[in-house]
Amino acid sequence: MTGELTLTTLATEPEPTEPEPTAPERVSILAIGCGPFNLSLAALASTVDGADVVVVDSSDTFAWHPGLMFDDATLQVSFLSDLVSLVDPSHPLSFLAYLADVDRLYRFLVREDFFPTRREYEDYLRWAIGKLTGLRWSTTVTEVRWDEEAGHFEVDLTGPNGPSTLHAEHVVMGIGTEPAIPESVRVDSDALVHSSQYLYHRDTLHAAGAVTVIGSGQSGAEIVADLLEANLAGGPAVRWWTRTPWFAPLDFTKLSLEMTTPAYMEYFHSLPEATRDEVRRGHWQFHKGVSEDTLARIHDLLYRRQFVADAAPVQLRPGVEIASVEATGGGLRVTGRHLDTGTTLAHDADLVVAATGYTERPPAVLAPLAGILERDAHGRPVVLADHSLAPADAGSALAHRLFVANAEHHAFGVSAPNLDIGAVRNAKILNSVLGREAYRLPQRTAFISFGPDDDMVDGPGAPSTDHLPGTGRTTTP
Repeated sequence: MTGELTLTTLATEPEPTEPEPTAPERVSILAIGCGPFNLSLAALASTVDGADVVVVDSSDTFAWHPGLMFDDATLQVSFLSDLVSLVDPSHPLSFLAYLADVDRLYRFLVREDFFPTRREYEDYLRWAIGKLTGLRWSTTVTEVRWDEEAGHFEVDLTGPNGPSTLHAEHVVMGIGTEPAIPESVRVDSDALVHSSQYLYHRDTLHAAGAVTVIGSGQSGAEIVADLLEANLAGGPAVRWWTRTPWFAPLDFTKLSLEMTTPAYMEYFHSLPEATRDEVRRGHWQFHKGVSEDTLARIHDLLYRRQFVADAAPVQLRPGVEIASVEATGGGLRVTGRHLDTGTTLAHDADLVVAATGYTERPPAVLAPLAGILERDAHGRPVVLADHSLAPADAGSALAHRLFVANAEHHAFGVSAPNLDIGAVRNAKILNSVLGREAYRLPQRTAFISFGPDDDMVDGPGAPSTDHLPGTGRTTTP
């Protein structure tokens, strides 16, 4: 009897069921990396109907080049090169709106300097972050896949609540750059410090007996100036070795700056690939030059050293190609070749600072897409006028879905990493995603005629004007 009751009871109990899986979150635009460029995208989208942007970043908070945040360092571009102003100066997230909101507008006016300090610009970015929704910190993208049939990306993420997958109609890669150290400079030693980490090692560098800075450019020059200040106060001997033939200034003359405008970027993009690569080689001074103020400061410090009898030695030597940096018992030995004479040079240093710049960070999360993206002759992705990556199959739904920010130097030239192009690039991206002119793009940005235009007698015809306004896209694929 007991057995019959048990069987009856078991028969009436409901079968256990698996919980229904939660449908993946779906977003219109997923921006990967929360630096100034993707912040600009989120800011511009925040006032546009239908522009849904989610920005994710693996960091738990925002920091902008903290290892080089000198107290007196300024931007090399105007405050107008903020997140939004160069396409919408009336936007509520402009730098001027920030100044008004924090009640600093009149003090900034009386300062009479269009170039904010880097600390103030970082504070502005943090202010904008506080106004935006859709920013997700401590969230790492692990893989991006494309589903051609569904017409969306499948994106795997790991966040505070564990792993998840979302579907995105568009993806914008804004993962920035990473420190670059050439093979000839690389050595397995804590005595080698990349310039991006300088302030974290500043006290140790100031206390060293001899420090060598390798590499030109603004960062290297600011570090040399800081070390010279320490040198005057009884600090280390300082050497500055660069490959450039002289300590070249940044060319901030007006007509040269027109090469940083959208007009030049569009012209550069229209050139054949081989021509673009050749032209880029002549742009080195835009990246390796030093502001006149910093050069003047260095010269003033050198002049003042003449009156300090016991200051440790200082040497500035351009035109040197580094052959090797090797660990010794007490530091590093730096060997180079003097380019004008072919002479081999060498010296010992306690510490070496590699001011050797940055390189585009490899987008490892895009590995599943490697076989379906079009490549140029050097294996680089082909970047279209709207800053999207071209699919290998021109008819693929992937067209105009995957965008890049600050990863298209080869396609757009010297201005790709500049803050003053960020708002225009993001306006193009939004216009392309929405298929309409959400933002009117500036049409007259330079006085210089970069291309042949109406003076052309022969050669290829002018490009078709049959396009969607402001999107960088033609009406046919």
